[in-house]
Amino acid sequence: MSEERIMDLDPVIHTPIRLAVLSVLAAVQSADFAYLKESVKATDGNLSTHLSKLEAAGYIRIEKTFQGKKPKTLCSMTEQGRTRFIQYIDNLQKIVDQQKGNL
Repeated sequence: MSEERIMDLDPVIHTPIRLAVLSVLAAVQSADFAYLKESVKATDGNLSTHLSKLEAAGYIRIEKTFQGKKPKTLCSMTEQGRTRFIQYIDNLQKIVDQQKGNL
């Protein structure tokens, strides 16, 4: 397998929780923190850390609002995030295709 191909995988996305978060957000307009937490099976602190990294990279947008008196955190994928996610999936597919040829 080509080392360059593996190095093409975006390190911001290439963790299970961040990949899972982006996979969920790719399918919806936005998702609240509780939904993401349940979907990716993460703790509050762990999910919060990963969301912060995705936000700092410009891949997601985090909006904090209130629903009544309760705080609500909404996350959505940015255009940059969508582009990088698609590139990540394409690069991963190329690795898979290359390995199939080696089996």
